[in-house]
Amino acid sequence: MTEQSASPTDPMGGGLPAAPGGTAAPGGTARPDPAAAYLERRALRRGSAGPLLLTGLGVAYVVSGDYSGWNAGLAEGGFGGLAVAAVLMGLMYACMVFALAELSAILPTAGGGYGFARRALGPWGGFLTGTAILIEYVLAPAAIVCFIGDYVESLGLFGLESGWPVYLVCFALFLGVHLWGVGEALRFSLVVTAIAVAALLVFVAGALTEFHTGALDDIPVDHGAFGSGSWLPFGLLGIWAAFPFGMWFFLGVEGVPLAAEETRDPARTLPKAMAWSMGILLLLALLTFVAATGARGSSAIQDVGNPLVEALEPHGEATALSRVVNYAGLAGLVASFFSLIFAGSRQLFALSRAGYLPRFLSLTSRRKAPYLGLLLPGALGFALAAGSGDGATMLNIAVFGATISYALMSLSHIVLRRREPHLDRPYRTPGGILTSSVAFVLALAALVATFLVDKQAALIALAVYAAALAYFALYSRRHLVAAAPEEEFAALAKAEEELKS
Repeated sequence: MTEQSASPTDPMGGGLPAAPGGTAAPGGTARPDPAAAYLERRALRRGSAGPLLLTGLGVAYVVSGDYSGWNAGLAEGGFGGLAVAAVLMGLMYACMVFALAELSAILPTAGGGYGFARRALGPWGGFLTGTAILIEYVLAPAAIVCFIGDYVESLGLFGLESGWPVYLVCFALFLGVHLWGVGEALRFSLVVTAIAVAALLVFVAGALTEFHTGALDDIPVDHGAFGSGSWLPFGLLGIWAAFPFGMWFFLGVEGVPLAAEETRDPARTLPKAMAWSMGILLLLALLTFVAATGARGSSAIQDVGNPLVEALEPHGEATALSRVVNYAGLAGLVASFFSLIFAGSRQLFALSRAGYLPRFLSLTSRRKAPYLGLLLPGALGFALAAGSGDGATMLNIAVFGATISYALMSLSHIVLRRREPHLDRPYRTPGGILTSSVAFVLALAALVATFLVDKQAALIALAVYAAALAYFALYSRRHLVAAAPEEEFAALAKAEEELKS
């Protein structure tokens, strides 16, 4: 290992803790193994998730993006620009999911992308990736709960005129379900997600009855933009500017591997669930995008908060179908909010267990839930939502963190394929390095595109990133826990290399 790793009982010490089983004290008395005790207090519930629950989790991460947010890309690129951006981002996510499926079968730990990067790129690469993922999964729930508050207020539910009581209830209620247990949490997520997906299909059926191709390209053309036309009203640059909004149809699906330690037979289950999730999301993206723009027109829905409802109300009058879709949009937001809380807690848990973040954050309860990993991000998310109420900026910050993690996770696949070609791979990425290289290039392009959309959000994300890296450089890189699964994988790889040399 390239960095000093500390024993969990000796924060300043180096080297691997004792192997499970304990050591013999003078006189033959068995001495408790500190490494085993450390991990026992940080154990998740094994075998709680199968293919169906994990597929539901993958769709739940994303489904709110079908209901709103993506339509702002029409204002950046028009129908043609957003369509090309969505295709390219769909390609990026598909390639990345195939690469992550291989990596998750090799390293089925709660660290997910951080664990993959730790093995391929060392402690610095692991921390860079894990921090980027954490930024995404802490900021995204805070953003989505703001949207939930807006929905509740617009629907006139409970007579509320202020968002913060809704934020408080959402965090308190759904954190409680997560604290109850992972199996219960994933089943709840599956039910809410199924409702949201069913409503999307109902929307598509209703919207297609009003579909006309002339509505797709009705945004006025900016004749001063290079390459502009009716399909690309803002020119070729509009395609690039629409990248972050094309991501909304898929943002978060990469979080499925974070459930690895709670999955039955992860080497087989995770690749299958990720492929099914991605297939469902690609289909929903195509149907939703085409039906919404074709029913009401790109110009009419480019700036609204609820594009699907707007698409069903051409005369501004609510219908039975638009009301159903409006309430289903709330269900979609709840599904994504709920599942992203899960993802953030597992990423925080893994980074803390390995010593990259304070270790007490990875302690688990009697029901094997990382309670501090749930409560701390929840409190931070509530404070951000109640303090700013700016869901759009927070989501753009989350997108910035996501694109960094995508580039690093794709690079990890490339590095491991080249450096460890004989590593046991229960699942192999179709196309190999070519597939992950496509994801890597597109992720870098999406990262740059975030500056085109919201420079302030990108700079805020960079500042948070810099603060986290300073903490790692000055403190935590010297206090890593060698007994953590991700660190053990890295130590084993180094030992194998030394034997070969």
